Amino acid sequence: MFEFSSIEQYHAQLQQENTNCELVVQQYLRKIKEKNHLNSFIEVFEKESLEKARELDRKRKTGHPLKKLHGVVIALKDVICYHEHQVSAASNILKGFSSVYSATVVERLIAEDTIIIGRTNCDEFAMGSTNENSAYGKVLNAFDETRTPGGSSGGSAVAVQAGLCMISLGSDTGGSVRQPADFCGVVGMKPTYGRISRYGLIAYASSFDQIGIFGKTIADVSKILEVISGKDEFDSTVSQKKIEEYSLLINEKRKFSFAFFTEALEHPSLDIEIASSIKKLIEELRTEGHEVNPVSFELLDYIVPAYYILTTAEASSNLSRYDGVKFGYRTSENDLELEELYKRTRTEGFGKEVKRRIMLGTFVLSAGYFDAYYTRAQKVRKKLVDRTNEIFQDFDFIILPTAPTTAFRLGEKMNDPIAMYLADIYTVLANLTGIPAISIPLFYHSNGMPFGLQLMSKQFNESSLLQISNQLMKRGIRT
Repeated sequence: MFEFSSIEQYHAQLQQENTNCELVVQQYLRKIKEKNHLNSFIEVFEKESLEKARELDRKRKTGHPLKKLHGVVIALKDVICYHEHQVSAASNILKGFSSVYSATVVERLIAEDTIIIGRTNCDEFAMGSTNENSAYGKVLNAFDETRTPGGSSGGSAVAVQAGLCMISLGSDTGGSVRQPADFCGVVGMKPTYGRISRYGLIAYASSFDQIGIFGKTIADVSKILEVISGKDEFDSTVSQKKIEEYSLLINEKRKFSFAFFTEALEHPSLDIEIASSIKKLIEELRTEGHEVNPVSFELLDYIVPAYYILTTAEASSNLSRYDGVKFGYRTSENDLELEELYKRTRTEGFGKEVKRRIMLGTFVLSAGYFDAYYTRAQKVRKKLVDRTNEIFQDFDFIILPTAPTTAFRLGEKMNDPIAMYLADIYTVLANLTGIPAISIPLFYHSNGMPFGLQLMSKQFNESSLLQISNQLMKRGIRT
């Protein structure tokens, strides 16, 4: 029976003919069926993935060299477009809609011979922190099925966590890759804003959204990042910077400098065990010769309010295109005036959390409140960018918790949206400032659940971020 540990190990087994792509895909398909109750997949491309596997097996037999991601089994969050495949953002308003093109990241994965096995469940339009806001139902955490996997990319996190694929892609607007990675005990990376093309990613908040990667090893995440990053004529926000060979750099060892925010590690919302584990790690890093110092970050309590004002404003604009006229769901009511058609369609098609954020965003953009909320939030964002840049003049990384607690229990936060929003306190900084961030699974709590360490670095410094993450993961997981 095939056991996946890394892409490198998998390719070695293929070359030694210890397995083949078809057998591997069959095994994943069986496991997806066995774990169907976790609800991590919305749709599985069974026939198509087997056909692709057989094609790759034939190519190897005829002497074709293996491409970087030959036969790697990948799942896509249901916000990433794949030509002639359904994509719905886990919303009734797009149920049954098939994409007319592929996202740039999908095209690049296919060009490197990946096998796309299906699309994964998520919070509707990537709005949520528990994966309970989905038109397809909630996703369960494979470690403890009474708990959430986090969100909004919960289905993608569980797909890797439960061994239903090798790698998965998600999207990260305020922590939607890192927080579920933390809750599920896997690696979750959000690159620099502009490192990866957003062409083909259904928009939530365009100046925050970034495609991210879930994996079990830093080496695997590095390989995926190499393939899907880089300039793209279809996305004007993509950086033109050269892509480094991240997977060849991760084993370099050197001493780094770390900053940590006293206000973050002493915050009343932070679980005592999580705080203690991170403080202990800080002391170990110092002992090993790294520089680790506290930094005052007086803006911490402004982060979440600024984030939700700005992202809901952008969501209000982005989601206005779903009106039932050109595509997607349309109300079955007949003979309606245009405005009433819009109203009925959107009322029936959108879920509760999406409606809440659209209304909040419309409010902060309204004439009487624009300056009081939106303009001030933009000023806070500028201060956050400036302060973060100052810190990176003296330090390589910022150390933070990924989340204040381990995975929430199902339903725990659903009646208190403010409490849910405040739980994003440690992740949204990276999206507000456009810097890369990663959550790495280093710890177990006494309640049996995993939790991670979050690291952030300056823009386009993914190579160093992956290096230190690799070093830390090689130390093993602590209890």
